[in-house]
Amino acid sequence: MKKCKVTVLKRNLNVELAKIYCKNEVTPCPFFQEGQEFIADFEPPENFCGWAWNDIYKVIVTMLSGGNYSDDYFDGWMKDKNCMIVCCTDGIRPVTFKIELIEE
Repeated sequence: MKKCKVTVLKRNLNVELAKIYCKNEVTPCPFFQEGQEFIADFEPPENFCGWAWNDIYKVIVTMLSGGNYSDDYFDGWMKDKNCMIVCCTDGIRPVTFKIELIEE
């Protein structure tokens, strides 16, 4: 059965924007740690940030449905057709994920 492995690559923090727009002091995303891994299908993994899941779900669905980001339509965007790099849409503290199609 195909599933997706979701790996946290990087937690970012846009300090300049946080100072301008945030009411309180902001730290990197508290939900994830770099190197953390999750196995996912069409349902979010346990304790996965709902906002991040909403942002990456379309990539997971595409990959689980046989699509990829390396075919002619994407002009070879990714080197590995079973991998995609995505991030959540938090403009102050986005998290970057690697999504890999795996057999489990």
